[in-house]
Amino acid sequence: MLKTFPKGGVHPPENKLSADKKIITLGIPEQVVIPLQQHLGAPNKVLVDKKAKIKVGQRIVEAGGFVSANVHSSVSGTVLKVDEMLDTSGYKKLAVVIKVEGDEWEPTIDTTPDIKHEITLSAEEIVKKASEMGIVGLGGATFPTHVKLSIPKGQTCEFLIINGVECEPYLTSDHRLMLEHGEELLIGTKIFMKALNVTKAFIGIENNKPDAIEHLTNLASKIDADIEIVPLKVQYPQGGEKQLIKAITGREVPSGGLPIHVGVVVQNVGTTYAIYEAVQKNKPLIDRIVTLTGKSVKNPGNFKVRIGTPISMLIEEAGGLPEDTGKIINGGPMMGKAIKDTEIPVTKGTSGILIMTQAESKRGKIMPCIRCTKCVNVCPQGLEPYLLMSVAEKQMWEQAEKEHNMDCIECGSCSFICPSDRPLLDYIRFGKQNVGAMIRARNTK
Repeated sequence: MLKTFPKGGVHPPENKLSADKKIITLGIPEQVVIPLQQHLGAPNKVLVDKKAKIKVGQRIVEAGGFVSANVHSSVSGTVLKVDEMLDTSGYKKLAVVIKVEGDEWEPTIDTTPDIKHEITLSAEEIVKKASEMGIVGLGGATFPTHVKLSIPKGQTCEFLIINGVECEPYLTSDHRLMLEHGEELLIGTKIFMKALNVTKAFIGIENNKPDAIEHLTNLASKIDADIEIVPLKVQYPQGGEKQLIKAITGREVPSGGLPIHVGVVVQNVGTTYAIYEAVQKNKPLIDRIVTLTGKSVKNPGNFKVRIGTPISMLIEEAGGLPEDTGKIINGGPMMGKAIKDTEIPVTKGTSGILIMTQAESKRGKIMPCIRCTKCVNVCPQGLEPYLLMSVAEKQMWEQAEKEHNMDCIECGSCSFICPSDRPLLDYIRFGKQNVGAMIRARNTK
């Protein structure tokens, strides 16, 4: 019997339209916009000025604290300006704009295709390298990787879990990465194991990717018997950190807790490939795999894209913007957010761009809650979404905190299942922003 999490979940149409499309390396744009803030954590500091000459891989933004991340140039050329530019949040934020001139890389970066197996860095050096190279979580959260690898005193990591679930409909970038770079992925897993001083790692993959399961199982048997490939039941949101830990280890992260509180660290497969490139190739995080897809997209696919590339280039590569486009989503249909400008740049957190048709993107008329409890039944966190929406509408932030709204993982299962088309997730997100601000203000007193 396939493993899964025991509470809630839904089964949206998978729509993995680009699952059989091999990764294509996208060309270099004429200009890139590289946001300073591409991570969850403290703001950082720009290191370059207008007219500065830049090489590929050069650090241009410095981390502003421990929970922060460096940013490196994905191209070579001249800095045109450091200015506020529109990003995927919909707001203008500081970014470095670079005019591309050639493709000159920092000489310390190994650009050869050779796969390096021997891990020569110590655990401490791996953590330092993750910080230096600007590695963040590529599953969407963009939490600085070196922080996850820095285990607090008094706590111990027993298991490493690599998240290859990719349960969000439409997205296939992780699937293709596992198929085309499986060997590097397993070496990256061993790098994480060394950094965390653990002897057992699991790679969780949903059972709708049998080719990836078979491929990595065969590779793991040759590379390291302590890396176990775990097939998982197809059940959204199987890729949620807490759900994945429960499915594989049986351990439950407590309310308000972190995976390390139950002896586990979780890393995405994209992050694992990035740590391989950082440690074995001395390559900063300057590109990533992005899925561009949609039912009306002419050529949906998976693309290796340099950070800062305008999304419009991806769209053109996939055949252009369809006439019946209703929304462009940064991410997948369940957790992604709509964007209003195709010149917005690809960032470290861009796992996919979904172009939805007008019919798909049209919301139904919001009707009164009928107390059917469907949202409660599907919530993987055991929350009451209808209640969390109600208290957010009334701006009852203390009550929202008492109802554990900060435990919401924003999977969107509640909105997906609601027969009254109520925007449950929208209001819960609104509530979380305000409760989070309230908690931060309380903690600073």
